[in-house]
Amino acid sequence: MRSPYMYIAVMAIVTYLIRVLPLTLIRKEITNKFVKSFLYYVPFATLAAMTFPAILNASDYMVSSLVGFIVALVLAIRNKSLLTVAASGCIAVFIVELIIQLM
Repeated sequence: MRSPYMYIAVMAIVTYLIRVLPLTLIRKEITNKFVKSFLYYVPFATLAAMTFPAILNASDYMVSSLVGFIVALVLAIRNKSLLTVAASGCIAVFIVELIIQLM
């Protein structure tokens, strides 16, 4: 069995290189519109890719999670506050799970 410190050192080096290489290799400002627009949407796509599966697996039933997501999405599109969106999504999940358990 190898030392866990070796694994930690390799992970630290890889993480460091991922963060430092773009800073050292790209010195000029990026002027290409396609690359700029691509880089603009990377954080949103990453957040969505990490959050959406967690939303669907947050409760016992995927149907209730999907209903809560849809309710939250509709309210967010209508520019409601974050508290209203989160609370309404949670309440929708709660109500759907109550209905499912009563059946």
